[in-house]
Amino acid sequence: MTSSPTDTPLRIRLEDLTGQAAPRLAELAHALSLPTEGEAEFALQLTVDGLQLQDLAKGAGGPVRVDFVEGALAHRRQQGGGSGQMIAKAIGVQPGVRPSLLDATAGLGRDSFVFACLGCPVWMTERQPLIGALLADGLARAAQDPDVAPIVSLMRFLPGDAITQMRAWSGEAPQVIYVDPMFPHRDKSALVKKEMRVFRPLVGDDNDAPALLAAALDLATHRVVVKRPRKAPIIDGPAPAYALEGKSSRFDIYPKKALKAKSTVGDAG
Repeated sequence: MTSSPTDTPLRIRLEDLTGQAAPRLAELAHALSLPTEGEAEFALQLTVDGLQLQDLAKGAGGPVRVDFVEGALAHRRQQGGGSGQMIAKAIGVQPGVRPSLLDATAGLGRDSFVFACLGCPVWMTERQPLIGALLADGLARAAQDPDVAPIVSLMRFLPGDAITQMRAWSGEAPQVIYVDPMFPHRDKSALVKKEMRVFRPLVGDDNDAPALLAAALDLATHRVVVKRPRKAPIIDGPAPAYALEGKSSRFDIYPKKALKAKSTVGDAG
C-alpha cells in the first residue's frame, strides 16, 4: 500500500499479465511492499511489454506506462522542434551550449527525454515509488533499442525525494535545475487527463514547491526553470527574472549565471 494525499491508504496490488514472471513479480513486491492479491484501487501490472499502472475504477481508461521508443515520444524525437522549441530555450540551449540538468520532478520522464534528445546530460528524481518504477522500467527497455539507447544513456535516474537529494548533493552540481510541480492542470488532451487521474491520488499537489524551489536555487550553478500552467501563480519565494509563455504553459526563469559554451557538454541536436 501507499499513502494518498489525503492520508487514506490506497490499495495497490501487483499483477502478472505475462503468466511467467514470478521471480520478477516477487522482486517488485519486495521492493515496493505491494501485495499480489486482494482488493485494490490500482494495479501495477507486469506485461510482456514492461510495467504499467492501471486505475481499476470502472471507466478509468487504459494503463499508464513509460515508452521512450514508440508512441508520442518517438514522434517528438523524430519530428520535434529541436533547439528552437520553447522548452529548449527555457533551459538555455543555444549554439555550443548543452547544459547539464537535474529534472527534480521527473514523473514519466518526458521532459527529461526531450533534454537528452537535445544532447543534455540529465539527472532525474522522482519521489513516488510506483511512478519511479515505471520510469526505471521504461529506461531499461529503451536502453535495449539501438536508436534510443544513445539518448537514454544521457539520462540517470535517482529515486527518492528531490529536496533531500539536492540538499545532500555531492559531486559536480547541475548547471540547470528543472522543476514541474504537480498543479491542477487544465490541459484537455485525453493523454494528460488519463495520467492526471492516475497521478492525482498517488501524488496530490506539491505543497512543498516553495522548499523545492529554494533547494534548487541553492544547488543549480546557472539557472532554475519552473514549468507552470500559463495562468498559474508563481511559486512562493523569489520572483523569476522573466518567463517564456506558450498557449497552455509557461516557463519561469531564475537565472544565476550566464550559460556559455566553454562550460557545457556536447553540442548535439
